[in-house]
Amino acid sequence: MSVTVWDLVLYAGALFVLFLTPGPVWMALMARSLSGGFHAAWPLAVGVASGDILWPLLAVAGMAWLTSEVEGLMAVMRWVACLMFVIMGVLLIRHDADGVQENKKLTRPGAWAGFLAGVAVILGNPKAILFYMGVLPGFFDLSGLTWKDVTAIVVLSFMVPLVGNLVLAGFIHHLRQFISSSDSLKRINIVSGGLLICVGLAIPLL
Repeated sequence: MSVTVWDLVLYAGALFVLFLTPGPVWMALMARSLSGGFHAAWPLAVGVASGDILWPLLAVAGMAWLTSEVEGLMAVMRWVACLMFVIMGVLLIRHDADGVQENKKLTRPGAWAGFLAGVAVILGNPKAILFYMGVLPGFFDLSGLTWKDVTAIVVLSFMVPLVGNLVLAGFIHHLRQFISSSDSLKRINIVSGGLLICVGLAIPLL
């Protein structure tokens, strides 16, 4: 392997920070957990983690070549990510009283429906796209990775969000009544919006 254990630890830490940042996956987990409890949410968590396998593979396959050909691409992507997070945070705070909207595609009963919803959410999640395409190349020399390195990166990309989302789903399951109240949702949205803005402002400093 060309990557060190410390490199992988830092990458796992970055994945954990990505998980802690509210976004579409959090909203999807909340929707299924509130509608059907942990039993309804765990297939979505597995679907999200399965979809997360795709992004590091695409980054390894294409971003090394692209960044070497397009000068300044990483700087542009960081500023785009910064702007996106700040806008998402401001919008979340402005609509702090809005609850989790019922989405029949997300809350449809059944493990298979939950798994497919998880895959769909992560594949269309701009936060994940910007992380894997913009931040992952800063952790590793993508042009020098071996198949063992890629395997380790993919396993971490699968396991960290899976464990985090399962814990989150279980937490929401036990606090369903509390989270469902309008005052609690308002506080959650304000805090989440603030976190998004902080992450956005921190991205240019990475």
